[in-house]
Amino acid sequence: MSRFFRQAGDSDSESESSEEELMSSEDEAPKPAAAKPAMSRFLRTDGDSSDSESESESEEESEMSGEDAEKDQQQKRSRFLRTGSDESESEDEDVKRVVKSAKDKRLEEMEATGKVMDNALKINDWVAISNEFDKLVRMVQRQQNVAEPVPSFYIRTLVNLEAALNSAVAKEKEARKKMNASNARALSAMKQKVKKVTKEHETDIKRFQADPEAFEREWQATVAPETATPAAKPKKVKRTEGEEEEEEDEFTTVGKGGKAIQFTSEGIFKNLQMVQEARGKKNTDRAEQIHILEKLLEVAVTVYQRIRVLLALVSSRFDYNSSVATHMPVDLWVSAQREVDQLIAIVAENPAFIIQEITDDYDELEERSPETEKDGIVRIRGSIISFVDRLDDEFTKSLQNIDPHGTEYVERLKDEKGLYCTICRAQALYEQYKQEEPLGRVIMRRLEHIYSKPDAVVHALEAAVVSADVKPSITLPSDGKTSTLIHSLCVHLYKSDNSFLRTRAMLSHIYHYALHNDFHTARDMFLMSHLQESIYSADVATQILYNRTVVQLGLSAFRCGLIKEAQATLQDIFSTQRVKELLAQGVHQQRYQVLSPEQEKAERQRQLPFHMHINTELLEAAFLVSSMLVEIPLLASIDNEEQRRKTISKPFRRLLDFADRQVFTGPPESTRDHIMQASKALQNGEWEKCRDLIQSIKIWSLMPEAASVKEMLAKRIQEEGLRTYLFTYAPHYSTLSLSLLSRTFSLPLRTVTSVVSKMIWNEELPASLDQSAGVLVFQRIELSRPQQLAQILADKVNNMVEQNEKALDNKLGVSTGWSDRADGAKGDKRGEQTQERRGRGERNRGGVRGGARGGRGARFAQGLGSQMAGTQRAR
Repeated sequence: MSRFFRQAGDSDSESESSEEELMSSEDEAPKPAAAKPAMSRFLRTDGDSSDSESESESEEESEMSGEDAEKDQQQKRSRFLRTGSDESESEDEDVKRVVKSAKDKRLEEMEATGKVMDNALKINDWVAISNEFDKLVRMVQRQQNVAEPVPSFYIRTLVNLEAALNSAVAKEKEARKKMNASNARALSAMKQKVKKVTKEHETDIKRFQADPEAFEREWQATVAPETATPAAKPKKVKRTEGEEEEEEDEFTTVGKGGKAIQFTSEGIFKNLQMVQEARGKKNTDRAEQIHILEKLLEVAVTVYQRIRVLLALVSSRFDYNSSVATHMPVDLWVSAQREVDQLIAIVAENPAFIIQEITDDYDELEERSPETEKDGIVRIRGSIISFVDRLDDEFTKSLQNIDPHGTEYVERLKDEKGLYCTICRAQALYEQYKQEEPLGRVIMRRLEHIYSKPDAVVHALEAAVVSADVKPSITLPSDGKTSTLIHSLCVHLYKSDNSFLRTRAMLSHIYHYALHNDFHTARDMFLMSHLQESIYSADVATQILYNRTVVQLGLSAFRCGLIKEAQATLQDIFSTQRVKELLAQGVHQQRYQVLSPEQEKAERQRQLPFHMHINTELLEAAFLVSSMLVEIPLLASIDNEEQRRKTISKPFRRLLDFADRQVFTGPPESTRDHIMQASKALQNGEWEKCRDLIQSIKIWSLMPEAASVKEMLAKRIQEEGLRTYLFTYAPHYSTLSLSLLSRTFSLPLRTVTSVVSKMIWNEELPASLDQSAGVLVFQRIELSRPQQLAQILADKVNNMVEQNEKALDNKLGVSTGWSDRADGAKGDKRGEQTQERRGRGERNRGGVRGGARGGRGARFAQGLGSQMAGTQRAR
């Protein structure tokens, strides 16, 4: 009944306690008077509740006595007086409180946002995805503001979003019919947002796509020191009386089975075996392995122990980064380089210990010394040259992955001095061992570091070697000539049995000569090596070195003023339109070719570091200027449209034709604009304007001895301007004063006479020189109609013979010249020279080449007969 008569103010706790009191009072002493309070209890209202409670309490107090009654009273009173806040506090006392840092809270909030986006992605709710994505981007921005790394799951979310957007775009036509307007707008907005954000994190996304697990480990490694700080907090241990409390680190290194590792010299080989057995396994902590080996190196006593531990330690450092796509951390690389130096120094000081790749089997758990060996020499299995190769490769890989325009690249480049010293120490060690095969490899590594560098840099590297403790036999001579050092290293490699090393040594030697403007020596070595015939069967790295050498040879000819040689050398490289790819300075994307991720990764791995690049804009300027000085006089010497189509430099002629089609030509901006406008000025006889335009190109400042190069170009422009003038206006003169030509082109009379005489001797100009009168006398013979037809027929037959010769050479596999390379160049050297000679002399307005010897038809018939006879002999 009390349950039904209960009012709103009564609580469950009060009813339960009153019932308990009633039952207890009935059991102890049933009295008639007790019924009255019980009945009043059932019939009481809100206002009577307090009175009834006080009455029941007073009756119980009078009946109970002693400690039991007092304890019971306290329990009941606390039960009735307890409030809601007390109950929550008591519940919180049972649960342990977890204090989270602001960073952890941010990460949890970001992960929660990512989950919401995943759920919205399942139902294609792009409005919710857009809102949550904006929130997530703001969170990451705040995290970057406090200098925290970008979480790995954020990069994963971006990759998943991009994939989802690509699939949504693929089905966009069908999906937009079912989509409402707001969802479609959100999808379009998400495309732009994701594209913008992925561009900001492009590097991290590529690293994640290359190896997601390695990317996750790197992020965990950056976060681990912060999260592990509270766990590594040292404990205070109470000492005996009179001593102060000290802090101790109670972490101990445990091995297999949870047993602690004892770092002693007696158990060093067992610990080494344990580390080597764990090497390469899936859950192996590589950082812990390195830490164990460092401890073992500290306790190593004998020479044998130190060598064994160093071999294992350097290998573990190289194994730390398992991904091929990323480079080794710089601090680990520096430690490995220092330990390789230490290993070389130990072996050099103790000749009785030899490290070699192939040895007899020996017990790795026993101590070895020269006394225990038969011949007194301890042979240890290992490879120092492989360590040197890996150090060099990791150094190159780190330079490939660092921004070359930042200070970090310069700081990293400073480590090359230490690496060069390590290579020289290894060379001295193998000279002591007299092992030819690894000695050739380490000399090649040394040569690759200095063959393309200026003398000042080579002197700085060699100065560090002089101060080293272990020195090789081949060092920089006292006169400071780097060419002598390069020559000594290359001569040693020429004697090697390895054809790969000989080829690379020859190319490096030629490159060094060309770099120092010794063009004729470099050209003669290049022709005598016959590398152009076998380079296509070499590996990619050697082909890249070959292309670099050819390009440097062309630049050397240009700096020396040999314009025709420079144009012929650079012609084949530029005709492919893949200059950066051939020089390993960039990945070339062709129009109808899509590289797979593996191919693109391989291309990027073979790219040269930025400090080894050859400036392609400077290279293009040298090639186009050389082509201008060769092509413009040739264009002036012919006026037949068919002959005009026969070009020497197709890239230059293409640019010139494009410039001629321009309706309005503004002031030059780029290097190409300067050269094209200079070519037009040279065609019009304005050699001064041409000179000013060429000399105003700013890229010449990057060329060594820029002032002498500009002076050389001005002189060559004057000479080619004179030749162009004579080709163009010869039909309009019967005689021409040499002094007038000298004043017009600001050339000495001796130079004018030399140029004119050379043109007459090469049958380019039908004239004679009257030195007594100081005039040039022109000779003109008009061709009859049969002679013109014979000339055309002879040209066609000559072209047919040339094509047959080339087809026969290709069938027999015979090379036609050192410039014929498979870089996309068409035509051979002999054909170009024949075409050039024919084009220079064939002019309707300038007479014939034969003169008194029978006319042009007879000359071509005679040449045709000799060529046919040569073809028959070849067959």
